[in-house]
Amino acid sequence: MKLPSHDAAARTPGDGGHRVHLPHFPAGPLRQVARRLLLALLVLVLTVAIVYIDRAGYHDNADERVDFLDSVYYSTVTLSTTGYGDIVPYSDSARLSNILLVTPLRVLFLIILVGTTLEVLAERTREQYRLNRWRSALRDHTVVVGFGTKGRSAVETLCATGLPKNRVVVVDPNHKVIEAANAEGFAGVVGDATRSDVLLRAEAQRARQFVIATQRDDTAVLVTLTARQLNRGANIVAAVREEENAPLLRQSGADAVITSASAAGRLLGMSVQSPTAGAVIEDLIQQGTGLDLVERTVVKAEVGKSVRDTEDLVVSVLRGHRLLAYDDPDASPLRAADRLITIVRAPMVQE
Repeated sequence: MKLPSHDAAARTPGDGGHRVHLPHFPAGPLRQVARRLLLALLVLVLTVAIVYIDRAGYHDNADERVDFLDSVYYSTVTLSTTGYGDIVPYSDSARLSNILLVTPLRVLFLIILVGTTLEVLAERTREQYRLNRWRSALRDHTVVVGFGTKGRSAVETLCATGLPKNRVVVVDPNHKVIEAANAEGFAGVVGDATRSDVLLRAEAQRARQFVIATQRDDTAVLVTLTARQLNRGANIVAAVREEENAPLLRQSGADAVITSASAAGRLLGMSVQSPTAGAVIEDLIQQGTGLDLVERTVVKAEVGKSVRDTEDLVVSVLRGHRLLAYDDPDASPLRAADRLITIVRAPMVQE
């Protein structure tokens, strides 16, 4: 099987480097401009108030007295650093207020005027701080490689079962796909997941599980090999298109392999024979609505009981590495270390 260096989607022109993109929802440009104008107006009003309160300490060369209009005029030319010199502070209090109050306000006014450049620098610093804090706090998360139809559906299912969005990191070679993931509240890494440095940016070495949903089977094999090399203990679930590639994925280190084309075909065939049965299966695999298929531990009250005596509808019993059907004689009585695959009613969503 030919193994390309990256997925077909990676050939999108204009993609960025291997960077981490955290969810960010900036304010619109009009709102940012309005906020700056409001700050500038606030600084001007404050300066006018300071000058007008101490107007007796200022001298006007025109009529030797300073009124409200003169205070506004002096504040305007002072904040803009023009300084015509026709109105000057001559008392000690006026000069002191200029040193301690007006001068800092002038500096603040200039900062607002050149705020675009400063905002870029501040944004970079803030983004770097958010990134460092995110990396230090990220533990036992889920790395999703590929955010197409399969990857997006997998993430929706995981979030429906209670996985927080801040515990999901999406890796995809397409910059626009990562932007879409950010818009939905997920952190993302732009890059080719077959490369270890890209997965390291997603903190793959500390991840709990991987969902590999690439467009090509050969890419899925390479990603699985790379992920298993970086993280020996993580649970890796991968999707392939062709059934013949599933054994290769398992040999590469995948704990579970889903054949997407075959699974869809089986569901189609079942729906032809029994549309209702197909609808039930679709409901079971869609978490959060109707009936849910969940795996849980055996509670203390269920130890020693028969499978049929549990409150939930048990489909299978996982005992060690053995998967026992509900009607298997070895499934009962239940043991404390068993795990149950059950069908339960999905919890009602509270408004």
